[in-house]
Formats: sequence, C-alpha cells, structure tokens
Amino acid sequence: MDKVNLTINGIQVSVPKDYTVLMAAREAGIDIPTLCYLKDINEIAACRVCVVEVDIKGVPMRNLPTSCVLQVQDGMNVKTNTAKVRNAVRMNVELILANHNRECLTCLRNGTCELQKLCDELGIKDIEFEGEKRESALDNLSHSIIRDGSKCILCGRCVSTCRDVQGIGILDFTRRGFNTEVAPAFDYSMKDVPCVYCGQCIQACPVAALRERTNIDDVWEAIDDPEKFVVVQTAPGVRASLGEEFGLPVGTDVTGKMVASLKRLGFDKVFDTNFSADLTILEEGTELLNRFKNGGKLPMITSCSPGWIRYCEINYPDFLDNLSTCKSPQQMFGAIVKSYYAQKEGIDPKKIVSVSVMPCTSKKTEANRPEMEVDGLRDVDFSITTRELGDMIKQARINFTKLPDEHPDSILGEYTGAGVIFGATGGVMEAALRTVADILTGKDLENVEYQNVRGIEGVKEASVVLPIEGKDTEIMVAVAHGTANAAKVLNAVRNGEKQYHFIEVMACPGGCVHGGGQSHVSAKARLDVNPKSKRADALYELDRSLPLRKSHKNPEVIKLYEEFLKEPNSHLSHKLLHTHYNKKSTYEIEQQEEFEKLLESLMH
Repeated sequence: MDKVNLTINGIQVSVPKDYTVLMAAREAGIDIPTLCYLKDINEIAACRVCVVEVDIKGVPMRNLPTSCVLQVQDGMNVKTNTAKVRNAVRMNVELILANHNRECLTCLRNGTCELQKLCDELGIKDIEFEGEKRESALDNLSHSIIRDGSKCILCGRCVSTCRDVQGIGILDFTRRGFNTEVAPAFDYSMKDVPCVYCGQCIQACPVAALRERTNIDDVWEAIDDPEKFVVVQTAPGVRASLGEEFGLPVGTDVTGKMVASLKRLGFDKVFDTNFSADLTILEEGTELLNRFKNGGKLPMITSCSPGWIRYCEINYPDFLDNLSTCKSPQQMFGAIVKSYYAQKEGIDPKKIVSVSVMPCTSKKTEANRPEMEVDGLRDVDFSITTRELGDMIKQARINFTKLPDEHPDSILGEYTGAGVIFGATGGVMEAALRTVADILTGKDLENVEYQNVRGIEGVKEASVVLPIEGKDTEIMVAVAHGTANAAKVLNAVRNGEKQYHFIEVMACPGGCVHGGGQSHVSAKARLDVNPKSKRADALYELDRSLPLRKSHKNPEVIKLYEEFLKEPNSHLSHKLLHTHYNKKSTYEIEQQEEFEKLLESLMH
C-alpha cells in the first residue's frame, strides 16, 4: 500500500494513505482526545474534541480540522498540543458540559464515563458557560433499556450503531438547534418502537444517556427475605467479562471467582446456565433431526437470543415457523429449577426466586414475556446484567480479585465445553454439530472443533456430511451475528439465493460476549483491543480445558432425563422447555405500520 509521510508534533511518521490524522497519531504513540468517535462505526466529527493544528508544506489550514475525518497528506505538519488546540478542545468540552446533567456522583457511569474521564484529563474544574438547559424526557417504560436525555451529549454513537451495525434505526436526531435530542421519532417510548433491546446502543454510549433497567434492589430484597429460596444462574459470556469490572484485562476468565462472589452475596444456590445450554442442545438437536426425518420446516433457526426472536417477530414473521421451539437456556434453567429441582429438594416452587446473570439486556424483556411461565410460575423472576452483578459485588464490599476459585452447586451446576461456547457467535451451532454428529454416526468423534463457524465475520457458512436415514447428507449451515447480518441471511433464503438446513442467529455482534449488558469498554480502549475476540477466546480456551466437550455427555443432564424428562422432546420436555411464537396482534401490527409511515414521512 502507498505510504504518506507527515510530521506530528515533530515526529516523522509514514502511514498508509487511507489513514486519518487520528490513526496516524496513534501509530506515532500520540494520544488525541476523542468523544463522538467510535472506530468503524461513528466517524462524524460531531464533538470537535479531536481538533488539531495543521499546515501543509508551510500553508496553514483554515480553522482547526478534526483529526478523526482528516485524511493524511504528504508534507503535512500536524500539531496536537498547541495553546490554540488546547483552548479549543477545552472550550468544546465545556460547551458540552453546559447542557449536561452533571450529577456524576450518583450516575450509573461514574467511573466508566468517557466524558468524565476526558474532563479529568483536561483538568476541567469549573464550567464557564452556564445557561438554559434543554428539557429532556426520561423514558423508563421498557423492561430492558432506559433513555435519559438529560445525559445525552449528541455524539451520535448510538444512532450509528442502531442504524448501521444493527440495521434497525429506531434512534435518530430529533427536533432542531438547541432542542435537538436523540430519541425515537415523535417521542415514542422505546417500549413502543421496533427496538429489540439488544443494548448495543448502551455499549456505544460514552455516558449514561442509555442504560439498562436495573433489578439490583429486587434481587437484594429476595435475598434478604427468609421465606424465599433464591437461586442464581450465570451465562457463559458473563465469566469472560465480569473481571473487567474489577480492573482485570478484557477477556479474563473469572469463573471460579464469579461463583465464589455469588455465594458470598447470599444466594442459596449458585448454578450455571452452561448446564441448560447443554440441555438446550439435546432438545434442539433432537428437534433438528426430527424435522429432517419427518419433513419439518427447514431451515431450522436457533432461538437462544431474545433480541433475535423479537427482530424476527417484527421484521420476518414469515420465518416464525422456522424458529426452534426451544426456550433459551435462561428460560429452560428457570423452568427446571421450579420443577425438577424443587421436587428433588422438597422445596415449594412458589418460594423459589429464580435469578439469572446475563450479558444481555434483552433477557430482561424475555423473562417478562407472557409465554415464559409454566403452571403460573415464571421461569425467571429477575434477570440482571454482568454490570449489575459487578455493582452488587462492590456494594457488598467483596474483594473480588482476592477470592478463591469455587465451583457451582451440584444437580444443575455441571457443564461441558459445548455449553461454554454458547456465549460466542457460532458456539450454539458448533455445540449442536458436536452432538448431532455423534448421534448420527453412532461414534464418539474425536474432532469436536468446527473452525468454519468460529470468528467474527458477519456471516459464516459451512457444510457437514452426516448419515441421515442411512444416506450421507450434506447439511448446510449458516451463522449470523448482529441483526443486520441476520437480515442478509434471511433475505437470501427468502429470495431462493441460499439454501440452508440450520441457521444460528445472535442479535449482538460477536454474540453474547458483546451483549448489551457486558462491561463497558471505552472507544479509546477498543482501538487496541477487540472485546468480541478476546472474550470469545476465553470461552474457547475454557472449552479446551474441560474433560467433557459434548452436551450429551453431561452427567447431570443425563440424570435429568433418566429421573424426570425421560427423553429429549418428550411430552414433559415440551411443557417445560419449549414455547411458541405468534404473529403480533392486530394492534401491534397497526402500531408498527404507523411508526414506519411516520418514519417514511420524516425521511421525505
């Protein structure tokens, strides 16, 4: 690639010609502050915090250009720390602060706020500009996401993420001038728009304008109630992110310390969602084989991701019959806790409070879906995020990094490597193939790693030849993560361009490891580390370290079938572990159509 030579703060730099000045500066070890910038997602120069002073072969550029969008040129002389630059950056940040809710001590992002950190770096102690603040609404009507306009800095990172990464676009700049804010069109609540509650907007937000609806107080109340028996399950992705809440590197596996902390918080039993991930594979794999043998609807599509389920219901209702009828591992676990476990332990299921710790904000909405109960008992009572668990541990004054490694409780705590990798994109597919291949061949196959479905490429395809009904059959599979990529796959299937037998879809880019409830990684940190890859690597490493790597080998799952469910897809399994998805009611369809018409009129 052609190189460009320039000077930054007196340092000679040679970089590819498609670099921006911001990228070139980082290559030279020079830190230029940013706020609205989010690599490959939001590069719009809205905040003007990354301005620099530039001359080209002795001719100064007019004004101060923003380095995040300024292409490098031969002979450029860039200065990032002149008095003119420092004063401009400081003034721009102070202008942002002038209209910002500055109750930092009680803010959910206190300590992880990118604006707060920038103010500290710039030494801003007083705000010179004090004037009128725009009126901002608090939208707290959904089960998953709260939008607080008083904290929004109009950086646009959530807008670009929702529109360009997820392909949904329910957030945009509304109104004009001083009254501009980021919100759904026409002041709709996020409860009433086609939001899938994936929480990628929360991950993109540098402040606390978007955050999860917290259930911490509900969980504490349950733990403190002597009449309640409180159990907790932890999703695979949580263990690869929780350590970041306590200063550990991105992607550190903290399984043992996570379990130890939960026991010290006062939960009566600490279990693992990996157990029900293994259970899901038995149910889902059997369902797939039954569809093959009995002419069922293909391709079968996974149903583990509630954000994906909602996306399908809203945008692709013609694919609802393709969805696996299996509940997600979160919901399966809750149903088993209040049936099998309650029966074995002699506990009144009405006294059991089922708590889940998830990397996902959409799980909160899933737990509240009307379908997710059996005999009047909710599968999961409260779902909290990785961040919320981190907050609870801090509230309890537990020294997380000093904890010994401990193991989950028995009966529902055993898991295999297949259950672990559910947290990464492609993991559900790989886990299913490990079990289906063994069942169809009648062998205990040694090669259990399906590399073609791994990685963070948006859409992955693979084929596996397996004996079905005595005939070698090529099974075509696809994996998509992020709803925009899901749309690509479904459109290709709908148009007859692609034919698959099995499709895995995760709503979040990278899968659950980069869910909306995971620990915040700043835009600056993301320039050096990819949390999707690092956290996935932690799960694959844990998978390789375990003695059992196939779901059907899990001894506790085997015992569950022997003692209670009898066999996968049995009548009792369908009652407890399966569900259905319906087209939206007439009212919901009309509401969706009205919203789309309003958006269309706004665009024109």
